[in-house]
Amino acid sequence: MSTGRAAVITGIGSYVPPNVVTNDDLSQRLDTSDAWIRSRTGIAERCFITPGTSTGDLAVEAGLRALKSAGAEQVGAVVLATTTPDQPCPATAPQVAARLGLGQVPAFDVAAVCSGFLYGLASAAGLIAAGVADSVLLIAADAFTTIINPEDRTTAVIFADGAGAVVLRAGSAAEPGAIGPLVLGSDGELSHLIEVPAGGSRQRSTDRPVDPADRYFHMLGRETYRHAVERMTSVSIEAAERAGWRMEDVDRFAAHQANARILEAVAKRLGLPEDKQLSNIERVGNTGAASIPLLLAEATAEGRLSAGDRVLLTAFGGGLAWGAGTVVWPELQTF
Repeated sequence: MSTGRAAVITGIGSYVPPNVVTNDDLSQRLDTSDAWIRSRTGIAERCFITPGTSTGDLAVEAGLRALKSAGAEQVGAVVLATTTPDQPCPATAPQVAARLGLGQVPAFDVAAVCSGFLYGLASAAGLIAAGVADSVLLIAADAFTTIINPEDRTTAVIFADGAGAVVLRAGSAAEPGAIGPLVLGSDGELSHLIEVPAGGSRQRSTDRPVDPADRYFHMLGRETYRHAVERMTSVSIEAAERAGWRMEDVDRFAAHQANARILEAVAKRLGLPEDKQLSNIERVGNTGAASIPLLLAEATAEGRLSAGDRVLLTAFGGGLAWGAGTVVWPELQTF
């Protein structure tokens, strides 16, 4: 039974691995160039994990920072949004919770690709509203380089690794940091636009030989672009309307950092000027589910996002899955 409690952000943290890879680095092994990558994606550099590092490692680092930001030593549950779990089985979240010293709290993974953080927010808010937990550590982490074909210039130049996290506690919907209305959607009929064809039960249940390329991430870029722009625009409008906001009420727009062209197209359709748009894609690339919380953490630390700012969040990714939500930004410490 719902208690009417809201989920309120009380801490935030992020982490990217120290291995910075520039466009010039990639052009040494791919048929590409700095100018080509910048013009099509807006990315100049990104961070890659090194051998032996996993999604769980990234998640732990971001989780530690978020807990410190919240001044919390314990939470009631852990939710991990990821497309690149440490293993197919079990979920990575329980291991992350154990490594963070959180004991035997409920912990589970959410798989919604680049929309994972927003789906994770809905899951965490649901746990709090239902009274299952008074506080939740939500982490979004991806080591996308583990599923990207290093020889495919259409994806290898875009995707990168990183993690972002927030701590949520039970509170009032009127408080700064309270998660506003969340709007989510999906269209499985278009799942072929973004997929890793092999490795799951569908492929494993057959005796057909596996094309090595099918073990990697595939994306149909042109079709994905069109759907991303349409869905992120429409779901953003719906979320703002449910919150009682007009677009001119939005102070900051924090969209999944998919591609600079997509971000520009969505913001233009929404009528949001450049000075309201938060972006870090130039420095970190597309970090999957980690994208939005990583952006929020960096913007808070750099002063581009301040307490009281009305923030519109939106994302789009494989599934296809998309979402949007609102939050009035709270006063937060970053580490």
